[in-house]
Amino acid sequence: MARPDKVTAVAEIAEKFRDASASVVTEYRGLTMSQLTTLRRSLGDGATYRVAKNTLVKRAAADAGIEGLDEILVGPTAITFITGEPVDAAKALREFAKANQGLVIKGGFMDGRPLTVDEVNRLADLESREVLLAKAAGAMKATMAKAAGLFAAPASQVARLAQALADKRAEEGGAAPAEAAQSTDAAS
Repeated sequence: MARPDKVTAVAEIAEKFRDASASVVTEYRGLTMSQLTTLRRSLGDGATYRVAKNTLVKRAAADAGIEGLDEILVGPTAITFITGEPVDAAKALREFAKANQGLVIKGGFMDGRPLTVDEVNRLADLESREVLLAKAAGAMKATMAKAAGLFAAPASQVARLAQALADKRAEEGGAAPAEAAQSTDAAS
């Protein structure tokens, strides 16, 4: 018969899997509690780092409908459940792993499929959602400004041509009365 505390732990982990947009499985061998606390803080509010037994994680993953994690659930395992931006959490994990050799990224899960270590690192190489949105907005703004300039160009050309024509007529009109005045003076 299953112990109630283990049943509760499996249910909590399964719920975290369901709520997470992504998860990253790590090995934390040799890290101190203060280092794990530092890691948890560096992940921010959009991610939860949880140390769990592999058998409980396997059962929870099966309950949540997640497949493909069994082969990486060996050794001391901790899982980062990401509810926020996966790129930010992947960057934080990679940076922490570079500074602390005890943290090893073993893989993950995102969008209904398992991730390899290389895929987690490529995810960390991406720019954050906010940066990508800002770049897209800047590109759209530049395109719109260019389009506005192109639409305004014919109107400004017509205005310059009309002004040039008006100036030419005024010049011709001003010269014609002067010529008429000279011809009447010569006739007298």
